[in-house]
Amino acid sequence: MVESPHILVVDDDRRIRELLKSYLLENDYRVSTAASAIEARRQMEGIAFDLIVLDVMMPGEGGLSLAKSLRGEKQDVPILMLSALSETTDRIAGLSSGSDDYLSKPFEPKELLLRLQSLLRRAGPKSVKQRKITFGDCQFDLAMGEFLRGGIAIKLTSREKDILRILAQKPGEAFSRLQLALTGAEENERSVDVQINRLRQKIELDSANPKYLQTMRGAGYALFIDQY
Repeated sequence: MVESPHILVVDDDRRIRELLKSYLLENDYRVSTAASAIEARRQMEGIAFDLIVLDVMMPGEGGLSLAKSLRGEKQDVPILMLSALSETTDRIAGLSSGSDDYLSKPFEPKELLLRLQSLLRRAGPKSVKQRKITFGDCQFDLAMGEFLRGGIAIKLTSREKDILRILAQKPGEAFSRLQLALTGAEENERSVDVQINRLRQKIELDSANPKYLQTMRGAGYALFIDQY
């Protein structure tokens, strides 16, 4: 089965982030959160999200600016904009920035869910250009999250899949612990080392001397592969 859509919630209000995250998880979505546009950009460097829930008013770069920037970069990820501003002119400004829908705060959680479902249906399934990667006797399907070793399916946790997807999308390029930690809910950089060690146990013939999932001194971690 294809995994559930992965949604990025961007809001500087921690309470709202946690409420949205909890509600979306209950409804079988995968969820990452960001407290600012800067943090959102870092996460988007490694993950192709299926949808972004974006707050308008944030310190620093606001939601309108971020949406315009993403559209200028030709990123077509669906954007649902949230705002305490409910005037017609505010909604027009939000939609004009490149967002696909606009929902005023406070809102009913059920309405939010219905709007997300509508946007995801309109967007259709996300195509993964580089669907499968091979390294050694291992194969990883980026779309399905399926990992095989020697032709045998090996179970990965959700976090292991997320980290492997990030590394696999840019093989040979180092990702810092911070970049990898930001994709997890309240995860710290130290826990990334634990996840990497677990992945190595599943990937490498000799996890103490990794060939594919390597530590790049002073830079982080990188995945080296054989072919797409």
